[in-house]
Amino acid sequence: MRKTPFIESRLAATLTVPPRRDAAPLAQKVDALELRLVGWWVRHGVTLLRLALGLIFVWFGAQKFFPGLSSAEALATRTISVLTFGLVPPQVSLPVLATWECLIGLGLLTGRFMRVTLLLLFAQMAGTFLPLVFFPAETFRFVPLVPNLEGQYILKNLVLIAGGLVVGATMRGARMMESAEQDAARDTLRPAASPRT
Repeated sequence: MRKTPFIESRLAATLTVPPRRDAAPLAQKVDALELRLVGWWVRHGVTLLRLALGLIFVWFGAQKFFPGLSSAEALATRTISVLTFGLVPPQVSLPVLATWECLIGLGLLTGRFMRVTLLLLFAQMAGTFLPLVFFPAETFRFVPLVPNLEGQYILKNLVLIAGGLVVGATMRGARMMESAEQDAARDTLRPAASPRT
């Protein structure tokens, strides 16, 4: 049975599914299937998260190379203009932002230069929330509880930040694991191998 290092003991506890010895055969099969699925999620979930984040950053970043294509373009360039006191025009800030986002995406997709990639990600994410402060009339229907579509687009970045935190934790060696109880439950639910004769 393959063991993987753990991220924290609480996570292992949440992955534990006690065997139901007195359950009907269908329930046992459902339990066994669930255990296999959770095991697969544990082994591959962080990698899939990293790749999904990378895809989003490349996709949204690449759009910014083509003026007028990105729905976030106007808000992003105006935010950068406010941050730089009007010193950086949209013709400069948009390609810089596009390059920045694509570099984040490529770093996540390749898994290379992850420290720099995550530093760029968290710095960029901090900037994405500034329109909520700079332009509340354009990001909320009712400040601060009811964001409009632009505000929702910005607030969804909380998920990207959380994903970046998980990927960053695994960069330093943390891993999710299947608990010993889950391994035992899987072994209990697995049919015994018939002895070879």
